[in-house]
Amino acid sequence: MSGIRGPEAASRSKSEVATFDDLEVFQDDLEVFQRAYRISLDVHRASLAFPTVEQHGLADQIRRASKSICGNIAEGFGKRRRSVAEFKRYLLMAIGSADEMQVWLRYCSDLEYVDRKACAAWRDEYRQVPRCFKVCTRP
Repeated sequence: MSGIRGPEAASRSKSEVATFDDLEVFQDDLEVFQRAYRISLDVHRASLAFPTVEQHGLADQIRRASKSICGNIAEGFGKRRRSVAEFKRYLLMAIGSADEMQVWLRYCSDLEYVDRKACAAWRDEYRQVPRCFKVCTRP
């Protein structure tokens, strides 16, 4: 990643806080973030078609949980220089949100709010999140 950011990023000391540019490069380069972000957009769009009764229930919950994965990955990245433990904590929260999404997507499928094939594909993607962070989250 350092070759992508340019000379000003390379000259920063490790103790400096991550900048917006660092986060932007991180988001562009980290495959798990890209995948989670793409799925969260798909989930968000699909949830807008849920019945009105579900807009403040299941639809809202899956929108928040899917976005939480990306948010926790980004927040953990931002804290990685100050504390490896904090970085791991946020990755573990992202993993927890990915696990939570698998449950909500099962509801979406069983209630026939989302096509079963789409739900199965999203659940498979969310199963990949813990695998991507396996090395980072070891005790």
